[in-house]
Amino acid sequence: MADLPYSCVLWDVDGTIVDASVGILRRLTVALTHFGRPAPTREELTHWIGPPMFESFQAQAGMTPEQAADAVTFYRKLGRADGYTTDVATYPGVPEIIRDLHAAGVPQATASSKPENQVDALVDFFGLRPYFLTTVGATPDESTLAAKTDIVAEALNRLRALGADVSRPVLVGDRHHDVTGGAANAVPVIFVDWGFSDRHEGDDAAFRVASPDELRRLLLP
Repeated sequence: MADLPYSCVLWDVDGTIVDASVGILRRLTVALTHFGRPAPTREELTHWIGPPMFESFQAQAGMTPEQAADAVTFYRKLGRADGYTTDVATYPGVPEIIRDLHAAGVPQATASSKPENQVDALVDFFGLRPYFLTTVGATPDESTLAAKTDIVAEALNRLRALGADVSRPVLVGDRHHDVTGGAANAVPVIFVDWGFSDRHEGDDAAFRVASPDELRRLLLP
């Protein structure tokens, strides 16, 4: 591992490891219709996937904080009914990078705005549990731990507590929240273009990649 560029790798989940857009769009359609808001188009998912849902219901649907809290509760019930893994797929080539980083001795953690119980369900469903030293996500109500800055800090703290070398971390993500959350913790970001970002969200990232092959060359040169 001494010859590798990073001592640990943090991973965003939605839009980076997995594509959960089909299920998210279906649940958002049901939830927003239930609360008298118009259903989003697939193109509008860019604004929903990545930030905490509590934030998105306010910013995208014009809800008050109280209304957004109710909407998040309703949306999470739909997710539990789906089992969190329905209509979710991994991006081709990404699980193999995670596996090979583990084989190279690189500690890894998730750093996701998705609730941690959902992150755990996805990690287990896709057989990725052996490769992560810890999995970090938001608290279920998105009130205690939700902002990407805090989630990145928590991921580093948990890795450090488990004895991992966090002196040369990197975060892999697909939204501007990853870029700002990384910067706030002095963590460089590799921005992946296969997620749900607007064109310029990755402009301030340390690196930008268009394919898993490009990502592999940065992490496992």
